[in-house]
Amino acid sequence: MANKEILLVVDVFSNEKEIEKEIVFQAIEAALEAATIKRYGGNIKARVAIDRKNGDYVTHRGWEVVAPNPDLPRDVEYPMSQILLEVAQFDNSDAKIGEIIWEEIESVDFGRIAAQTAKQVIIQKVRDAERNKIVEAYRTRVGELITGTVKRIEKGAVYIDLGGHVEAYISKEDMIPRESMRLGDRIRGYLKEVRLETRGPQLFVSRIAPELLIALFRLEVPEIAEGSIEIMGAARDPGSRAKLAVKSNDPRLDAVGSCVGMRGSRVQSVTNELAGERVDIIIWNPSDPQFVINAMSPAEIQSIVVDEDKHSMDLAVISTSLSQAIGRGGQNVRLASQLTGWELNVIDASKVEESNEAAANKTKEMFMNLLDIDEEIAVILVEVGFNTIEEIAYVPTNEMLEIEDFDEDIVEELRNRAKDALLMSAIAAEEVIENPTPEAEEDGNQDVEITLSNMDGMTSELEEALAKNGITTLDDLAELSIEDLLNFTNVDEDIAAKLIMKAREPWFADTTSA
Repeated sequence: MANKEILLVVDVFSNEKEIEKEIVFQAIEAALEAATIKRYGGNIKARVAIDRKNGDYVTHRGWEVVAPNPDLPRDVEYPMSQILLEVAQFDNSDAKIGEIIWEEIESVDFGRIAAQTAKQVIIQKVRDAERNKIVEAYRTRVGELITGTVKRIEKGAVYIDLGGHVEAYISKEDMIPRESMRLGDRIRGYLKEVRLETRGPQLFVSRIAPELLIALFRLEVPEIAEGSIEIMGAARDPGSRAKLAVKSNDPRLDAVGSCVGMRGSRVQSVTNELAGERVDIIIWNPSDPQFVINAMSPAEIQSIVVDEDKHSMDLAVISTSLSQAIGRGGQNVRLASQLTGWELNVIDASKVEESNEAAANKTKEMFMNLLDIDEEIAVILVEVGFNTIEEIAYVPTNEMLEIEDFDEDIVEELRNRAKDALLMSAIAAEEVIENPTPEAEEDGNQDVEITLSNMDGMTSELEEALAKNGITTLDDLAELSIEDLLNFTNVDEDIAAKLIMKAREPWFADTTSA
């Protein structure tokens, strides 16, 4: 049947919707098939083929070849779409069970496709094609900055028009808190995901992602686009405050000044786009402690204690700057932590100094009592970093001689007194074990301080070898692996394992008591 109207419909849909003609042809074929099935009662198989050149189309009805079933009154379960094998072989001797036999039937008139059901098939096919086209066009743009106008607002979520019948969706969770938005407003967003959905949005945009901040600065600062300035990271408290880490690849270029712009014009443009969000520009540094100091600005850090194992830093800040370092609701330290990747703990510097001073006084008094030395020498030992008697006894002589006012006689005398003190401590510990006090017998347990010197299996040669390698306390030994210990001693593997596990016993005791 020739039908020029079909070709006209194909041309109109293809041009208006900017989709391929083949997709429209397939949609019309599906619509004609639906009309044919409806005409014959809805239980048949139908197939329509349109000639792409002249609009002719033919319709075929399909029959599935089945074996006879004596339990059924008509030998087949679905008489409208099934045919017995012997009947099929009457016209086609090669017919087999499971095959579909097609026979041409009268086609429905294309003019009757005005029915709503047939129309919906064409519309749905075209709509699916449009959605596929949008997904393919934007799939490669994930991670980019996109711009559109607010089309509608639903329960805090925003739909933006990107032009060309393309919509993007910003969920309520991806909107900047308390941001005022009106229909027709022009906004930018970070395209974070593209998904092929049968219904609903397909392009998902965020206004709170740190990547949006980076993209906006890349747009506003030509030096970033050129590569002269590099953005190393960003952290945001959306709508309130943000931190951006940058570094200059050109020593003649001021990275912070370039990002701020003349009279703050560049950073102000970003702030206006992000609903007034204040942005701190931070100089990135390859040294983690220095990077943390930069990230904590404007607060001034007095000292830093780094814990590599926990990947954390304790930051000592003077009392008057404590609130500034922490920020409102912990905002400043939280953003600095996100930017640097370190867990940051802000501590009052005065309390740190008091704690350090108390520990130093305690160590000084211990040296004075156990080594029978005056306060002046004890203070010098503490100031150069000695904390235990073991360190004084076994630290290499040449290192102690580097201390000002210490000569060989003083060093030798201090080392001998330290060894004597350790020996006396070990003897006292053994006596307590051999002759427990009545209280200890009643309790069934007497706490004895374990040191390197009185450990089971420890020898003077081994102790000296440990000291030469900087191992002067139980904690030092506990942190070693068996392989580490074997590298600079002559002990066998079993003894090394026992020594290390013995040194680690206080760790497990602390855990149990906690």
